[in-house]
Amino acid sequence: MVSDIHEDEAFMKRRSAASERLNGQSGSRGGNREARHAWFEEVYRSAGEDPAAVPWADLAPKTALLDWLNEHPGHGRRAIDVACGLGDNAEALAAAGWQTTAFDFAKDAIVWARKRFAGSHVDYRVADLLDLPTEWAGAFDLVHECYTLQALNVAMREAAFASVARLVKPGGMLLVITRVQPDGAWGDGPPWPLLPAELAGFGDLGFLEEDVCEYDVARPGGRIIPHVRVQFRKK
Repeated sequence: MVSDIHEDEAFMKRRSAASERLNGQSGSRGGNREARHAWFEEVYRSAGEDPAAVPWADLAPKTALLDWLNEHPGHGRRAIDVACGLGDNAEALAAAGWQTTAFDFAKDAIVWARKRFAGSHVDYRVADLLDLPTEWAGAFDLVHECYTLQALNVAMREAAFASVARLVKPGGMLLVITRVQPDGAWGDGPPWPLLPAELAGFGDLGFLEEDVCEYDVARPGGRIIPHVRVQFRKK
């Protein structure tokens, strides 16, 4: 059983120091595509294989994903994990029987994921969400998007929604796990939690909403963060 990293004081102390350093760098608060990409690449490059230096690396798949997979085994169907980071969610998909591809544009993240899960059946690839391989269009029975869209500011957000949508085959599923905030709110991110109107926008991209699970995540310091898991079906 993996212990909760948030209860590891030494780990969290290193995480806090890394976050303070990273937040002072260009691209940490948004900016254009090049600046944001460079910042994410620097996160993995400068981590020195210490996951505490990657602010979003919890070293375990999301509980909301595991709960969903208990009811939705893959049976060999194709899935893709968007911006997979260090690979924990991708491995959970594969363990549930999904033939899984996972990608991230940060090469160091992919190298690290492959090293963490040596011998994995997941096909880890270096790819950019905003410039994906053409052969991936409409190729996947399940697209899993967790925390990626919320990390993008307005300049990249709309294009990213469309790119995620294009990955899903007709009749396939899109599973979105994200922080949420009320319509009209726009906090000081990142992350910038998604708005209900943004999630509803998948309807304009050819999707039907099938299931919604709202829940809260508790974080250190007494923070309670609203989340949602939404299952869509592509028409």
